[in-house]
Amino acid sequence: MYKDFFGFVELPFSIVPNSRYLYLSPRHQEAIRHLQSGLGEGGGFAMLTGEVGTGKTTIARTMLKSLDENTRAGLILNPTFSSIELLQAICDEFNVAYQASDSLKVLNHALYQFLLDNHTRGLQTLLVIDEAQHLAAEVLEQLRLLTNLETDSRKLLKVLLIGQPELQQKLQMPQLRQLAQRITGRYHLLPLSVDDTIKYIEFRLERAGGDVGLLSAKSMKYIAQQTQGIPRLVNLVCDATFNDAYAKGEQKPSHDTVIAACQHVMSFQTSFNLTPNTQKTQLDRRWIGALSILLGTGLAFAAYVWTPSAVEPYAKQYAEQHYPQQQKPAVEVTKVPKELLNIMSSGRLLEQGISELYKVWGYDASVMDSFCHQDSESEFHCDHQSDGDLNQLKNLNIPALLALEVNGQPEYAVLYRLDGDKVELLFDQQRVELDRESLEQFWQGEYYYIWRSHWPKMLKPGMVSADVAELDQCLSTILGEPSTNSDHYDQQVKHKVELFQRWQKLYVDGIAGQRTLERLSLMTQVDAPLLLPRGEGHHVECSQGS
Repeated sequence: MYKDFFGFVELPFSIVPNSRYLYLSPRHQEAIRHLQSGLGEGGGFAMLTGEVGTGKTTIARTMLKSLDENTRAGLILNPTFSSIELLQAICDEFNVAYQASDSLKVLNHALYQFLLDNHTRGLQTLLVIDEAQHLAAEVLEQLRLLTNLETDSRKLLKVLLIGQPELQQKLQMPQLRQLAQRITGRYHLLPLSVDDTIKYIEFRLERAGGDVGLLSAKSMKYIAQQTQGIPRLVNLVCDATFNDAYAKGEQKPSHDTVIAACQHVMSFQTSFNLTPNTQKTQLDRRWIGALSILLGTGLAFAAYVWTPSAVEPYAKQYAEQHYPQQQKPAVEVTKVPKELLNIMSSGRLLEQGISELYKVWGYDASVMDSFCHQDSESEFHCDHQSDGDLNQLKNLNIPALLALEVNGQPEYAVLYRLDGDKVELLFDQQRVELDRESLEQFWQGEYYYIWRSHWPKMLKPGMVSADVAELDQCLSTILGEPSTNSDHYDQQVKHKVELFQRWQKLYVDGIAGQRTLERLSLMTQVDAPLLLPRGEGHHVECSQGS
C-alpha cells in the first residue's frame, strides 16, 4: 500500500463515502441552495440529476445532515420497486407499522396518518429517493398520489428525487405530466471545471495528511481533462497514479505515471476517451454511426409519414446551414484564446450543440429536439436569432448556443455563464472562460435558445381555469400588482395583460395570445439554468402549479 510511502494518514482517494472528504464545489453549493429553495414552503417535489459520479448522492447526504430538528427525513437507495413495495419501503424507513398482506389502500392510510401526526407535532417529513431513474412510471405516479395530502400552505410530504439524466426523459412521458408539473426545484449537476478539479485533488491530499505538491499542476490539469471533472473518475485515476508511483519507487508521481494511470482507468470507461487523437477518432465513429441511423430514420419517416409541405422548412434550414449558396467571408481572428482552440475541433454539427444545450437543462434531446424542431407535444420550444448581442442574451438570462466562426470554420458552443466582462462557454462538456472582447471576435450574433412554455396557446376574457390563476399570479408578481387568487379571466386579469403588453411593446388587446404568453414564459422560466447569478438579471420567479 502506498499510504505510508507518501506519508498519508489514510487513503486520500478512496471511492467509499467519507464525510471528512466532503468537497463542495461552487456547483455543489449552488445545487444545495436551489434544491432547498424548491423544497421550501409550499413545495412538494424537487429533483437533482447528473451524470454518474458527479456527486449527486454527496449533495443528498449533505442536505440531510443540515436539516433542523423539525424535519424528519428518510433515504431510499437504488429503488426497483412495484407500487406496493415502494409504500412498504417508505413505511420501513419511517418505522410505520404494517402487515405484509396489507393492500395499497391500507398502506396509504397508514402513511397518511403518520404524516398527519408529524404535522400536528410541527414536524416536516422529507423523503429522498436516490437512483430514481429506476422507478417505473406507475410507481412514480403512486408517489405523486402520496403527496396529495396537504394543508392550505404546504405539502405534508416533500420528496427529493435524485437520478441520472434519464429521469428527466422519463418525466416527459404523458402519464407523468402531473408529477412533472409539481416539481418546484430542479438542478442538473455538471462535472467540475478544470480549476475546481485541481482544488478537489489538493483538498483530498491535504485532508489525508499529505503534501499538496505531490502532483504537479500539469498532471492535475491532465487528470481534470481526461476525466472531464467527474469526481469518482478523478479518485480512481489518482488512486491508480499513487499505486503505480509506489511500485516504481517515485517520491512524487511523474507525469508519465499520471498518463499511464489515466490510460489504464479510462480505458474501461466507454463514454470517455484517452488522448486528443483517439478522442477525435472515437467522436467521428460515434457521429458517423449516429448520423447514419439518423439519416436512415429521417428518410423513412419523411417518405412514409410527412407530407412535402411539412418537410420543406426543415430541408431548407438544413440546406442553408450545411450547403450555403454563398460562403460567408471568414472572420479575421487576431487573438483567439488558446484554451478555446484547444478544445474545438472543426466540423461540429448544429445538432450536437443543440443536444448539449438540452443537457444544461438536464434533458437528453430527442432526434427532433436536436434539429431545433417545433413539436407541439414537447414542453420545450427552440428559437433562433441571427443578429443578437450579449446584452440581449443577458436580458434572456438563460444559456444559449452560439454559432461561432473560427478561422473560417463553423463551430457551436453553449454560452453557460455571464459574469461582468467574463463569459463561460461549454463545448463538448468542457468549459472555458474568456473575456467578451475575445468572444466578439468570432461571434457575429447568431444563437439558438430553448425554453419551456407554461400555458396553452391562448387565454382570453371569460375563461375559467387553473391556467388563468397561474397567469394572474405571474403577472401580479412581475407588475407589482395585488393578486386576485381567482381562476376567472375577469377585468382585473385583462388589465394586467394589457399593462404587460404595453411594457413589452406587444399588440395591446388584453388577450393572452401566443406572443404574450411566450414573452411571459421567457421571463418566468421555472427551474431554468441562468446565465447570471440568481437575483441578478431580468428573471422573475412566480408560483406555477400546485
